[in-house]
Amino acid sequence: MRVEADHISKAYGTGWMHRHLRPVFENVNLSLRKGQRVGIVGRSGAGKTTLGLILAGILKPDQGRLRLGDVDLWAAKPRIRRRLGQQLQMVFQHPESTFDPRWTLALSLAEPFLLQGRRPASSDLAAMLDAVDLDASLLARRPAQLSGGELQRMAIARALCMQPKLLVLDEPTAMLDVLTQARIIRLLEKLQKERDICMVLISHDPALVSSFCDTVYRLKAGRLNAAEYQC
Repeated sequence: MRVEADHISKAYGTGWMHRHLRPVFENVNLSLRKGQRVGIVGRSGAGKTTLGLILAGILKPDQGRLRLGDVDLWAAKPRIRRRLGQQLQMVFQHPESTFDPRWTLALSLAEPFLLQGRRPASSDLAAMLDAVDLDASLLARRPAQLSGGELQRMAIARALCMQPKLLVLDEPTAMLDVLTQARIIRLLEKLQKERDICMVLISHDPALVSSFCDTVYRLKAGRLNAAEYQC
């Protein structure tokens, strides 16, 4: 399934009562296909995360369309939008935001299955952890009992439970030490090859993005353009 951002624009309100609009980006076009690894780089505040939220179907653009195949996601009926939206998932810079701190990780990992109308067996949850190189014993713990690297792997596993066609990764290694960063990137490479998912890696680090992605775009001054290098 092809995912296409077609002339999308986004602005945020500023000032008193948010009466003034500050454009984040305008007329962004991006076509994503199965098995592709795309990087988006740019300085802090350039709008990378906002673009990621739109690509993941979480945030509605002010203008333009997000198309999944032939369907305009935000023009579709709510039932269709929910079904298609499950195929778009996002992993955030702060993985702790993904989990309810009161829940065991087993409950958090089961939730995506339940949203799909399926009650997972213990073996299903263990298989998802095995896919991200984690031991099933962690399912009995709560988020605060995991290291940063373990929790980010758990967040990746939770996103994969939805069997997404597109996985948006927003600075997934920014809060980790160098060794853990390398391990997460190797894990993503393995998962992308095994599952043939389209992945979008958002980062302020061009070197990291160029080592992982097939194609890299730079978001600057509200415009998305091909970066100076292709990988």
